[in-house]
Amino acid sequence: MTSQKKILQRNKAVIMYSISLALLLFLLKWLELRLIVFDHFFEIYIGCIAVLFTSLGIWLALKLSKPIIKTVVVEKEIFVNRNENFVPDQSKISELELSKRELEILNLLAQGHSNQEIAAAIFVSLSTVKTHNQNLFEKLQVNRRIQAVEKAKKLNLIP
Repeated sequence: MTSQKKILQRNKAVIMYSISLALLLFLLKWLELRLIVFDHFFEIYIGCIAVLFTSLGIWLALKLSKPIIKTVVVEKEIFVNRNENFVPDQSKISELELSKRELEILNLLAQGHSNQEIAAAIFVSLSTVKTHNQNLFEKLQVNRRIQAVEKAKKLNLIP
């Protein structure tokens, strides 16, 4: 029985020791909380406000700045000249200093031929056709074949 009393007393001592350690730990955590929260209350308050406004700003940015899709209708004038008695504007041809070969290539471009087809049709090399194309682009002040054809039709150089 004495051993049971000793065990019971030891258990009580352990329980009391555990409770006192828990209370001491609670006191230390409360003091730490007091030091952190109460001493730095203003900084924590400002931090909470900063987080709140940052999240509000992100939410508003996502809601309000959706991409606006606008449909833009571009009307472009297309020159269609189906006159059988077409006469090219010789003054523009001489002003732009276009050669007969360049005019011939420009006509073939307008018909939709590729560089290789143009080279085969007029019996020259592919690089010669490319050189004539570059000269045409430079003289007409354009960057692409379609632009060259449109400008030539607009200037009444080709039908």
